[in-house]
Amino acid sequence: MKLRVDLLEHLTAEDIRRAAEDSVHRFKPEPHLSKTGTGSLSSASIEERAKEVAHSTALTRKLEARARRSGRRSGRKS
Repeated sequence: MKLRVDLLEHLTAEDIRRAAEDSVHRFKPEPHLSKTGTGSLSSASIEERAKEVAHSTALTRKLEARARRSGRRSGRKS
């Protein structure tokens, strides 16, 4: 999957919130007495990976449409 940095300016807080909500169930915090205050992300199932790809594709299309509506061209070459 390519990283489309040209579309970042069209990303909204709602887009980020939705992506975070979709993956938060995989986050496993460390025990309360831990000193680092970090956690880990458990592995995703095949079904979860398929959903992530579908979400990423849909988000890219949505951001491209926003870019077209704003009149700015994305840096994508044909």
